[in-house]
This record gives sequence, structure tokens and C-alpha cells, in this order.
Amino acid sequence: SNAVHSKLHWLDIEVSLRSAWCGKSSGWSGAGSTPGGVVEGLRKSSLFSESVVTQPVARSSGFSGRVDDFNKEGMQRGPARAVKSAAIPGIKHIVAVASGKGGVGKSTTAVNLAVSLTKLGRKVGLLDADIYGPSVPKMLGISGKPSMNPEGKITPLRNHGVYGMSIGLLISNPENSAIVWRGPMVMSALQQLLYQVDWGEKDFLVVDMPPGTGDAQLTLTQRVPLSGAIIVSTPQDIALMDARRGVNMFQKVHVPILGLVENMSFFQCPNCQHKSHIFGTDGVQEAAKEIGVDVIGKVPIEISIRKCSDEGTPVTASEPDSSEASEYLRIAKAVDQKVSETKTALPSVFMD
Repeated sequence: SNAVHSKLHWLDIEVSLRSAWCGKSSGWSGAGSTPGGVVEGLRKSSLFSESVVTQPVARSSGFSGRVDDFNKEGMQRGPARAVKSAAIPGIKHIVAVASGKGGVGKSTTAVNLAVSLTKLGRKVGLLDADIYGPSVPKMLGISGKPSMNPEGKITPLRNHGVYGMSIGLLISNPENSAIVWRGPMVMSALQQLLYQVDWGEKDFLVVDMPPGTGDAQLTLTQRVPLSGAIIVSTPQDIALMDARRGVNMFQKVHVPILGLVENMSFFQCPNCQHKSHIFGTDGVQEAAKEIGVDVIGKVPIEISIRKCSDEGTPVTASEPDSSEASEYLRIAKAVDQKVSETKTALPSVFMD
């Protein structure tokens, strides 16, 4: 009802982002607008014009909008400046699950990793950082609008022992709505999903990263003290090319690579048990050796993984004794061990 929406003060992203770009407070707005109205308001807003998008960037960073303002590595030219990362209250370890490209099973891996970590007795949060393609709500089986706590922070939704948050929970018709936002809007939304959510005391915050190495990835690696990153790839050469780029990005910003996960490693016929390596063999193993990291898991192509993800009941929760769940548990144990060996500081990432 309207009264409920007003009481919970649903996020007005348009007002919030305008304030953030003008150097004002970037907290959640209390305007009380409905999620559906937010997207429509953004669509009609002048925020989508070139002048409005580029001018605040120019004021804050000196960027003129010219291509030659970037060096050969894609970093903005100008005096070196430190970008301080800030801890998220209550979170011990933040682990990014990433891939160089979409379609390799990154989100499926992130969700099942989060559930598996709870099997180890850990308190776990899961952030869907893929703003353009939020799939965590469906995979984790969470829906409905999250509430606000007395401090004005959003309360994540819980299922299968995991506390999840996604932009998909804040928009109407998330399975069909297209989010058409420019980079600055995405980056501001990500920072609010990180710092304006009441995550509580958690051993792990698993971040389902968007594919690629763009603005969103750079924002997360700069602003958040990551304990490490997992790179997901199929054994296919094309996927591995992009996975190497993902590894390179994290190495440039000094984020430890916890390991590689070979997803869709093989298909085992349920009738004759013959294994078919549809995407090739040993590709991820060879890449890991070349990079100098471990392969911490090899997940097969299994109907149960796909079916359970579609139904919002991850295989690690619905079929905990299966071989697929055991492999995800192996990945979780490796992550748990590796982050305990890695002391995460709050680094200053210098951008030349």
C-alpha cells in the first residue's frame, strides 16, 4: 500500500544520484517514491543528457571528456591520487567472484559459494553487483521489497542461510525491466548497496561482480577492501582470454587472486557415465599455472545445478549430499583457508 511505501521510504535513486554528483550527501533519499517510479523518472530525467553526465565528472576529477586524457592502460591522466578504500562495518572478509565475460556461470558460482560457506558455520552476505543483469534474487529465491531499519539502512533478505541484496529487489518487474544507466549512476548505486545496507556482523560478504573490467569493477576494487577474488571461467580458449584480463585487472590494483574455478568442466552422461569435455580440457589448469594461482574447483555441467538455480533453491542447499554440492563445498573450504592466510589492509590504490 501507499502507506507502507511511505513508511519504508523506498529509495529515490534519481534524487540520491543528483545529490551525490553535486557533492552533497549520497545517502538514501526519504522521498518515498515507488521503485517503478524511480526507473521511469530516470528515463525521463536530464540525467541521461551528455552535458549533465559529463559536467559533474569534470568538476570532481578534472576530466575533460577527451580520449587523450587517458594513458595507454586506460587510466586517467593527471597527477597521481590515492583512492582510499573503506571497510564495511561488521564485515570481516569481502570476496569478489568475477569473470572476464558473461555466460560462464559466475553468478551460479557466487550463490553456491555463499551457501557453502554457511555450511562451514560462517555468517554470509551476498551482494549482487551486476547492476545491468541482477540474477541473485532469482537464484537465491528472494523477492519482495526489503525494509528499512531505524537507522535508515536497508535490511537484506535472508534465504538458505544467506543475506542477499540486489538492485533487482529495488525495481519493479526485475526479470523484465532493463536498467539503462550511465557509468556514474551505476557506481553511485553500487556504493550505496555496499554502505547503505545493514549487513550486520558477517564473516564473509560474497560479491557477484559484473562481467568485464569496466567502471563498476574499478569502483569496487578501489573503494572496497577486498580480501581476494575468484575468477570463474570455462576451459574454452575464448573464455580464458577474458579470464586472464580479469586476473590482470585485480593484480593491477593489488587484490589477491584466491584461485580459479573451472566451470562447465565436463559433462557426464547419466546413462553410461562417459565424460565429455565439451569446452576442452585442462585450459583453466594451464592458465592457472601460467598466472601462478591455484585451481580451487572444477564444476561439471549438470542439469541439477541449472534446475535448482532456476527454482531459487541452489544445489548446495537443496541437494547437499550431491557430488556437485561437494565440489562447491571444496571451493568454499579453499576460500575460507586462503582468506585466513591473507591479511587485508585498507590499501591506497594510486591511479596515474
